[in-house]
Amino acid sequence: MRRGLLLAVAVVALCLAPAAAADIAHVGYPSSIASTGDSITRAFNTCSFPFIDCPQNSWSTGSSSAVNSHYRRILAANPAIAGRNFNDAKTGARMNALGGQVGAAVSQSAEYVTILMGANDVCTSSVSTMTPTATLEAQLQSAMATLSSGLPNTRIFVVSIPNVYHLWQILHTNFGAVLTWTIGGICQSLLANPMSNAPADVARRQQVYNRNVADNAALERVCARFIHCRFDGNAAFNLSFVPSDVSTRDYFHPSVAGQAKAAAATWAATFDFRDQSAPSSSVATVPDPAGGTDVSLSAIDNVGVSGIEYTLNGGAYQRYGGPFTVPTGTAVTYRAVDVNGNVEASNAVTG
Repeated sequence: MRRGLLLAVAVVALCLAPAAAADIAHVGYPSSIASTGDSITRAFNTCSFPFIDCPQNSWSTGSSSAVNSHYRRILAANPAIAGRNFNDAKTGARMNALGGQVGAAVSQSAEYVTILMGANDVCTSSVSTMTPTATLEAQLQSAMATLSSGLPNTRIFVVSIPNVYHLWQILHTNFGAVLTWTIGGICQSLLANPMSNAPADVARRQQVYNRNVADNAALERVCARFIHCRFDGNAAFNLSFVPSDVSTRDYFHPSVAGQAKAAAATWAATFDFRDQSAPSSSVATVPDPAGGTDVSLSAIDNVGVSGIEYTLNGGAYQRYGGPFTVPTGTAVTYRAVDVNGNVEASNAVTG
């Protein structure tokens, strides 16, 4: 009898208790990082031995003090990230390989993921073989969806494709660079006939530059669709490299100095991890005249709100775009995300 009474009391207490938040808040510095991309992120050709990847010099996840990567800068503030720096980039990769790379980042449970991809979609054997911007955009969209669904709390930093035309500008009169580009067949869509001022060559280089710009606009569009994503505002594209920032082995990849410059420029453009204040959201519900419940969400933050997301009956998060109607009894879980990627503890209401 006593046991039955205790069970009844427990059941009543559960019924009266408020719904527990489905997830805790996520704020401040991340405790793991994964980088995705191509040979730039692999720091190709920066080791003492030539023509190999040198990930310790990566602008994103490298351990070299000479570069002072994002990983090292986070490590200085959050020792918990030590040894949890994963470089999933692949030399030679195009945007169509990003889906596989973010899959690796998901398996690593990375809390911060950097994406620098697209240079090999512009730098190809000819203008005709460049990846169409619409294709590149769709490939990034797909990879971002995989990453966001697999790691719904993770910050994603999308870096603009560097200005490859600027590489031609600073080195096209350098005999060593011209010889290396020609013999190696490097980025011929841009670097073929590098010393020529013939109208066809000038027009071709302009076409590559225009594609570079269009592709970066596509990266920005895709990133804006995901509230956990930040675009670098073209920080990498606008970075003014000088000859010493470029490897003298291939006159194409960043040198150690170039990796350090890329790390500094992109760090200034990424999330401000010093911000440890989560945003705060609120809900308003009213019966809908046609049946069900109308749900409205709003949020505030000390710096700025990136967006609000919600789930219905425990489903996947979706971005809030305005008031919506749910059937009576629907469980709505919601939370806000600020511009620095901080996520509030989720809240719940029954419609």
